[in-house]
Amino acid sequence: MAKKKMTILDFQKFKDEGRKFAFCTAYDYTTATIVDESDVEIILVGDSLGMIMLGYDTTVPVTVDDMIHHIKPVVKGAPNTFIIGDMPFGSYNVSPEQAIETANRLTKETLCDCVKLEGGVNMAPTIRRMVDAGINVMGHIGMTPQTATSFGGFKVQGGTPESARKLIEDAKALERAGVFSMVVECVPSVVAKAMQEEVHVPILGIGAGPYVDCQVLVTQDLLGMYGDFKPKFVKQFANVRKVMVDGLNKFHEETLSGEFPTPEFSFNKAVEIPAVYGPGKN
Repeated sequence: MAKKKMTILDFQKFKDEGRKFAFCTAYDYTTATIVDESDVEIILVGDSLGMIMLGYDTTVPVTVDDMIHHIKPVVKGAPNTFIIGDMPFGSYNVSPEQAIETANRLTKETLCDCVKLEGGVNMAPTIRRMVDAGINVMGHIGMTPQTATSFGGFKVQGGTPESARKLIEDAKALERAGVFSMVVECVPSVVAKAMQEEVHVPILGIGAGPYVDCQVLVTQDLLGMYGDFKPKFVKQFANVRKVMVDGLNKFHEETLSGEFPTPEFSFNKAVEIPAVYGPGKN
């Protein structure tokens, strides 16, 4: 039986009931159908597709057109799963009007269920305008990949009393601005717990320890689809890369040996070939 799709209201309902939930990423139709068949409630079509699907070193080059191109098939492939569309770098930081225009386009052209953008206190006024315009907004604070270079790369945030206090203020500002939930990335567990106690909207943690409402991981990370790359906070729940490489090698082996294809995998209907096409004919 297909799972029941979450709604915006379910996020707060799950938190209030103490019910944990999970979300992962998808960037294409096939992966979306697999997640849709699973018990995972939420898919993020993240701008991480820049690195995972397009081969960039960062998320910064990803465009709105890139996001729309990838969100559309995910929405189509996962009708029973809540879909988040990421707003890429440069698509919302010029003005609230730009942010509203980008969010409207993502939502209208892909039919995703909400948009997500990075930033805390600095982005709160923009988020307030977006929410007032009727847009469902998920926040994202902590380690924010789009601006990671400004704080020295992909590093844990909130490791000092001052930075921890700033993260808590960011969370409170996002809540006041009207986000229905927020991603908190790469922060010490104790800081995430303090944030959890200071705000009422759900906190969705990626590398934020156990004291959050929802756990978030990139699908390629949690399924072991990368080689040696594995962030500290990632648990590999499967080793799909090895299975795929083994399957490809088996295909190659049987092709070279002639073992594949057997009659079972061939079209075996008897067809009379005209003599003009027989051996030795031109």
